[in-house]
Amino acid sequence: MNAATPVRRGFVDVSGGQMHYRHAGPSGTGADRPPLIVLHPSPGSSLMMAPFIRAMACYLSVYAFDTRGNGDSDPLPGKPAIPDFAAATWEAIDTLGLGTVNLLGTHTGASIATEAANQHPERVSGLIIDNMGLWSDSKKTTHFEKNSPKVEPDAMGSQLNWAWHYCRDQYLFSPWYDPTQANRRNIDLPEPQVLHEFVVEVLKALGTYHMSYSAAAVFDKRAALAKVSVRTLVSSNLRDPLMVHLDELHTYVPGSVREVVGDLETEDGAEEAAKLYAAFLNA
Repeated sequence: MNAATPVRRGFVDVSGGQMHYRHAGPSGTGADRPPLIVLHPSPGSSLMMAPFIRAMACYLSVYAFDTRGNGDSDPLPGKPAIPDFAAATWEAIDTLGLGTVNLLGTHTGASIATEAANQHPERVSGLIIDNMGLWSDSKKTTHFEKNSPKVEPDAMGSQLNWAWHYCRDQYLFSPWYDPTQANRRNIDLPEPQVLHEFVVEVLKALGTYHMSYSAAAVFDKRAALAKVSVRTLVSSNLRDPLMVHLDELHTYVPGSVREVVGDLETEDGAEEAAKLYAAFLNA
């Protein structure tokens, strides 16, 4: 991977505002293949996917959107559900003039990518579902209530301290809101600059960051997976708590390819994952 691969940024005009994206791609072989649309985890933005964007851009053109209401993308009105986020993704794809595409989503983005593939399967060359949590009904309820609290700025600036600990604790515990020894994650914290960037992305969208999280918490993932009709790869990595769902995820999409990959948010992990994903998408 070339760490100097330029990642450019842009906005597209969509219903109700603008959608922000990051873009990179090869100049030779791969530029003529269907591009890869990347949908990030909540509560951050496409910035969290920068290592993967650079790595994957060696093989294919990559467009990584900020989900509506996250990062620099304007929110959807009301209380949007996953189908609304998927439709908004297609609107941005259409505005960019893209035809057939590949879709990749991780965590919350995995739900959006799956629904998007079901909305327009005729336009999807390949689907990659990375780290999807297949919760029980009780876990869905708990996750909906606790995972993405609504936070407002106040005169003391307490939202700044909250955001730092909220983002930091996602690396320490799973789920972050239940900080017990049993839920301790066995991974290191990211570099302070990476954590700072994560916090800033959440603060940008403080009033709306929770919308995509809440939508994913109640989305019927199993029903959506059963409808998938496009060529699909499912993946996770050993650092991620959702690795425990990978085998079940694999069974819900008949004919899917199962892979254990690197962490998409780290340089080494992104390079490893990109190589495996490119082999699948270009087969």
